[in-house]
Amino acid sequence: MANVSLRDVAARANVSFQTVSKVLNGKGAVAPATRQRIIEAAEEIGYVPNALARSLQSRSSLTLGVITVDFSNATPAQFLVGIEREARRHGLSVILSSLEPDGSDCVRYLRVLMERRVDGIIMNAPATEEDEEVGRLLRAGPPAVSLHEIAGGGVPRVTVDSEATAALPVRHLIALGHRRIGVVTGLRQRHSAQRRTAVYREVLAEHGLPYDALLVEDGAWEVEGGYAATHRLLDRASGITAIYVQNDLMAVGVLNALHERGVSVPGDCSVVGCDDHPVAARTIPPLTTVRMPFFDAGAAAVRLLLERIASGPPGDVVLPVSMVYRASTASPPAGSTRIARR
Repeated sequence: MANVSLRDVAARANVSFQTVSKVLNGKGAVAPATRQRIIEAAEEIGYVPNALARSLQSRSSLTLGVITVDFSNATPAQFLVGIEREARRHGLSVILSSLEPDGSDCVRYLRVLMERRVDGIIMNAPATEEDEEVGRLLRAGPPAVSLHEIAGGGVPRVTVDSEATAALPVRHLIALGHRRIGVVTGLRQRHSAQRRTAVYREVLAEHGLPYDALLVEDGAWEVEGGYAATHRLLDRASGITAIYVQNDLMAVGVLNALHERGVSVPGDCSVVGCDDHPVAARTIPPLTTVRMPFFDAGAAAVRLLLERIASGPPGDVVLPVSMVYRASTASPPAGSTRIARR
């Protein structure tokens, strides 16, 4: 039925227009039986709320803005699905903005969202860690939450347990008997890569193992970066029997580089990643990794933002991570623990 109005719903439910308005706009007390009758009547005649009218009445855009890294990648895509579904559950729409790899357009997108009068902003942009202008705009604009640190602080975050993200895989490798563990990091200027590398070093110290800077190489979060980093590691360092990789995309490159050099995984060298990207279960061999709750983080970001809109700045939310054990890790080879350099 075209152009169904609140008055049509009222006639169908045999109640007043005012009562229908209370129920469908979520305002005022109405008896449960009456509320249910109105909802059923609206569904029967195909009533669709007028979002513009609702926003004018409530002085709210009923829209959240999301700024994220490239969501063609499966990892941020899971996060975005979590955001969209949770926002929809609260009757809200989402405007998505996908950044350039260097985040140089972040300020421009922020200004666009503010011009659109969004009710709040969710940031999934690592570049915000160093960008003072981004931090200033977020603190001056509508309520915001972030998955990453914001320059200058003042923005609540949804994060994963950053210590466990590194500690779990490194402890797993040490428990298997590995003593010389290489690391392929993300971009070293990013706080997440710095923290994971620091925890790697702390876990080695816990077990009385020395830290060797020659075993740490930047893979820049990309497949090709992981591939190149592995060749650099093996060209300059001997004795590596395991590699901890800070995300699964880089781990794909690591596995490829090891295969090219005739290094068996896990026979000669174990590999463990991070994220539980969908590809991790289909690598050869399947990749042991850390499962990150990307979908849950998206939903939690919406809830945290709504809490901030309703009652002011809340605290951060920290989500747990867990290990997924597959075939890419095993005890180090008996006898020689050296992978030959070219």
